[in-house]
Amino acid sequence: MADVDANATGEAILTRDAALLQETVREAGALAQSMFRTELKKWTKGASSPVSEADIAVNDLLEARLRAATPDYGWLSEESADDEVRLSRRLTWIVDPIDGTRNYLNGHDEWCVSVALVEDASPVLAAVFAPTSDEFFFAARGRGTTLNEVPVRATAGSELDFSRVAGPKPLVERLKPSLGEIKLHPRIGSLALRLCRVSHGALDAAFAGGNSHDWDLAAADLIVQEADGRMSDLSGDPILYNRRQVTHGVLVAAGRDRHANIVSHFRNRPLP
Repeated sequence: MADVDANATGEAILTRDAALLQETVREAGALAQSMFRTELKKWTKGASSPVSEADIAVNDLLEARLRAATPDYGWLSEESADDEVRLSRRLTWIVDPIDGTRNYLNGHDEWCVSVALVEDASPVLAAVFAPTSDEFFFAARGRGTTLNEVPVRATAGSELDFSRVAGPKPLVERLKPSLGEIKLHPRIGSLALRLCRVSHGALDAAFAGGNSHDWDLAAADLIVQEADGRMSDLSGDPILYNRRQVTHGVLVAAGRDRHANIVSHFRNRPLP
């Protein structure tokens, strides 16, 4: 009976957090949209990563709403100082306030708010909201993925149509059977959106070229997985989140069978 009660409690908490996540990400997306294509203060973080006052404002809103409601959870955001207390927490919010900041600052539409709740290194809730294209992806572990509240699934099959593949061309070219030219899907500047678009069949496969971070990936990972897709490194190993090291190498997302074929290809022909 104790296990049943614990499971029921866990489900109730997950349902509560799912509602909190959806409401908060919608509010954050509305804030980002209200600042889009306005005059913003901006600067460069690190070697070349752009940041604007919109990134900070959205981050502040997400942190205020989510942390106030779940004070015992950890917090990892691209725009917050890393607090390693998160490493001791079973549940941690992983946040990218504006994924695709360069697109956002250049007035291009492909950017989004991306938030995941991670439990013991794996995402259990995920929301990705692209306000300008009106795409709201949501997933809960074991409950499937929706796009604008409609259930979606990754495309079936194992064949590879390069026009439906997005990612760094030199990497994807390693999949081609001949020396002929390939034409990929047009570049998608938001990595989270690139990966999420596998979940509803807009893309057959998407690659991350390396040096991506937990906040770029965690929400999209669950959204793809719950849409009967797979997302992993090129050896097929799952991605672990909320570790001390939050940077990842080359990754691929695709429908289940296509993903298996791509992973098999790279196991036999590993990158140098």
